[in-house]
Amino acid sequence: MTKDDCYELGHITKTHGIKGELNIYLDVDDSSEYEDMDSVFLEIRGELVPYFIEELQIRINQTIIRFEDIDTFDKAAALIGTKMYLPLDLLPELKGKQFYFHEVIGFQVVDKDTGPLGTVKEFYAMAAQDLMVMSYQGKEVLIPVNDELVLNADKVNKIVNVDLPTGLVDL
Repeated sequence: MTKDDCYELGHITKTHGIKGELNIYLDVDDSSEYEDMDSVFLEIRGELVPYFIEELQIRINQTIIRFEDIDTFDKAAALIGTKMYLPLDLLPELKGKQFYFHEVIGFQVVDKDTGPLGTVKEFYAMAAQDLMVMSYQGKEVLIPVNDELVLNADKVNKIVNVDLPTGLVDL
């Protein structure tokens, strides 16, 4: 399994207790959709390694996980900061005009008023909000991802439709 076959689910934030449990951050809209996971891939020294889940507790403000064979504080502490991945075919179905960020990389960005602008290069997940990186006339332009600015994605024609405020691309 390679990263190209997977999506980043989240990462391990800290230990929980002394018996190998870990707190994890799930970078998802609805963490309850992942309650029945039995394994994840952890990125260990650049490689994706399967880890099997013994117990998973999804709570409102924290998610606790325990992996098979991780039964001490030291083994758990060694995993802090590790990214977690799942295969792309396990992504939940989206409704309406929603899209996954990885689906629109390389799509043409078309503004409602000014027309074609550039292409989607990547996305940054920020604490306040996610940002879409658009390649525009040889430079990168950051576009906040929200329903007012990023209208929809036309997956058939590979277009992301936007309604950008005047001057945003010139910043």
